[in-house]
Amino acid sequence: MNPDDPQNLGEMSGADAVGTAGSSDCGDMLRMWIKFRDDGGRKVIDKATFQSFGCQTAIAVASIATEMIKGKTPEEALALSGSELSAPLGPLPPMKIHCAQLVEGALKNALTGAAPEPTAPSAPSAPTLVDSFQPQKKVIIKLHT
Repeated sequence: MNPDDPQNLGEMSGADAVGTAGSSDCGDMLRMWIKFRDDGGRKVIDKATFQSFGCQTAIAVASIATEMIKGKTPEEALALSGSELSAPLGPLPPMKIHCAQLVEGALKNALTGAAPEPTAPSAPSAPTLVDSFQPQKKVIIKLHT
């Protein structure tokens, strides 16, 4: 997989589960959408997509993770650690391990959190990842001359 060509990037309408992880303080945020299907009486992940405000490593791990979890049950996907999700990239530098943890957090949030509220076709879509950021506080600095 080419890290410069991420797979499954973008929002998914009609998702069965949505999870977000990150911090508006540092700016790294990731949202994952998951759609399930029935596979012979087993509930499995049919498709997963993501949207990220983060570095290329977070995008690469999320891209790999969305492919890796296809066909897995929610329990199987929940058992995957950040290091397992990023393993195809090789060892991550210590300062990039948080990228794998970010993806793991969004995945776990999606699979253990509440399902998104259903929306009517004419209703606006769920809030985007940008909506998750808190507005910046205005800081006024007075200079004494």
